[in-house]
Amino acid sequence: MTRPHLRLLLAGTGVLALLAAVGCRAILSPEEARQSVAAGTGPNPILLPPNPTFMPTVNIATPVGWQGTQAPVPAPGLAVHVFATGLDHPRWLYRLPNGDILVAESNSPGTDIKTLKNRIAGLIMGRVGAGAPSPNRIILLRDTNGDGLADQRSVFLDHLYSPFGMALVGDTLYVANANALVRFPYHEGETHIDAPGEKAADLPAGYNHHWTKNILASPDGRTLYVTIGSNSNVADNGMEAEEGRARIDRFDIATGTLTPFATGLRNPNGLAWEPRTGILWTAVNERDEIGSDLVPDYITSVKEGAFYGWPYSYYGQHVDVRVQPQRPDLVASAIAPDYALGPHTASLGIAFSQDSSLPDEWRSGLFVAQHGSWNRKPKSGYRVLYVPFADGRPSGPPRDVLTGFLTADEEHVHGRPVGLTLDRSGALLVADDVGNTVWRVTGTERKRD
Repeated sequence: MTRPHLRLLLAGTGVLALLAAVGCRAILSPEEARQSVAAGTGPNPILLPPNPTFMPTVNIATPVGWQGTQAPVPAPGLAVHVFATGLDHPRWLYRLPNGDILVAESNSPGTDIKTLKNRIAGLIMGRVGAGAPSPNRIILLRDTNGDGLADQRSVFLDHLYSPFGMALVGDTLYVANANALVRFPYHEGETHIDAPGEKAADLPAGYNHHWTKNILASPDGRTLYVTIGSNSNVADNGMEAEEGRARIDRFDIATGTLTPFATGLRNPNGLAWEPRTGILWTAVNERDEIGSDLVPDYITSVKEGAFYGWPYSYYGQHVDVRVQPQRPDLVASAIAPDYALGPHTASLGIAFSQDSSLPDEWRSGLFVAQHGSWNRKPKSGYRVLYVPFADGRPSGPPRDVLTGFLTADEEHVHGRPVGLTLDRSGALLVADDVGNTVWRVTGTERKRD
C-alpha cells in the first residue's frame, strides 16, 4: 500500500486524528535529529541528506499558558515584564509615531477546500494553540505614564479578515488581511477608527496554508512590500494553486499596482530595513517532512528579481525530488539565503536593534522571534534570538534573548513568540500568541516606576 493510500485509510477511519490528538509519538515521530540546531545555523549550515519517513514527524508541545508570576527567562543583563496581557491570540505588532502599539489579534481564516492534508494540518495546529476562530481585529495599547505597562486599550479596528501586517503611510493606515490589502484614514491619537476600509489590492487566498501577509513601507513612503506565503508545503496541490504566492511583492501606492519583487520564498514573514545599508531583510520559513534536520529557516537580504528556490530546491540549488515535474532552469538560478536559523524553528518576527535601549551588546544586530517547531524531534525554536551584525551582515552566532517558553520537559508550552517591535523608549516588545501576552524586554538597569 502506498503512503498516500495509507494516509487516506487512516483518515477515513479516524485513526490518524486520534493519534494526533493523543500524541502517539511512536508512530507519528519515526525519526529524530542527527545533528544539533546549531549545526543548521549560520552562514554555512550543515545540510544532511533528506530523511523522509513513512509518516512525517509530529512532535507537538501542548499549550498550558502562563500561571501567576511565570514569565519567559531573559538573558543575563536583561529583564522581562508584562506590557499587556489578557489578549486574544496576539500575532503582530506595529508602533505608531505617537508611541501607541497596535496588536493584530488574528488566526487562520480556515479554508473551504477540505483536502486530506488540510484536515491533518488543522488537527496539528489545534494542538499547538492555533486552531481557534480568528478574533479579526486590531487592538490599540497605550502606556500613558511611561511605566512600561499598557494602561489603556481599545478595539482600534474590527471585522477584519485574519489581519496581520500594518503600516502607516502619511495619514493612511494599511492593513494586510489574509485576502486583501486595505486602507483606513488615520488621525494621530485616536483610539478607534470608524471609517470603513477601502480595498487597495486583492491578495492571494484559498487553501490558506500560509495565510499571514506582512507589509513594510519603503522609507520614501511610495511603496509597500508585501509577503505572501505558499499555499502548501511543496506545491502539494499543483503549481496552479501557487499562482502569485511564495514571494514578496511590491505595491505601488500611487498606481495601485502589485508586482513581484522576489520569488521562491516559501513563507516570508518578518520584514525590516537594515539600518546601515538600507537593504530589505526578511525571515522565511522553509519546508517540512524531509526529516528533523531539514530545512533550516533563515533570514536573508532580499535581492530584486531573485529566485530563492521554492518549491524546486532549497538553500540554493539543493533539489527537492518530491516536486514533479522539476524545473532545472529555475534551480540553476536559485540563490542561497544569507543566514540559517535552524531547522523547523518557525522564525517569524524580526526587528533591527539600532534604536534599542538595551545594553550595548544588544544594539547592533537583529532580533528574531522563533514560534517553535512541530516537525522536529527534539523541538527547536520557542525563543527570541539576537543575531549580531557588522557592516550590514550577520557577524557571529546568535544569542538567546528570551527562553523558557517550553516547560522543562518540553512536553508543554507556556507561550510562543511571534511579532516584534521596539516601543518608544527602545524596549523590545514581543507578541506571544499562545500566552495571550505582549512582553517587554529591557536592560536590568532600567527600573519600572
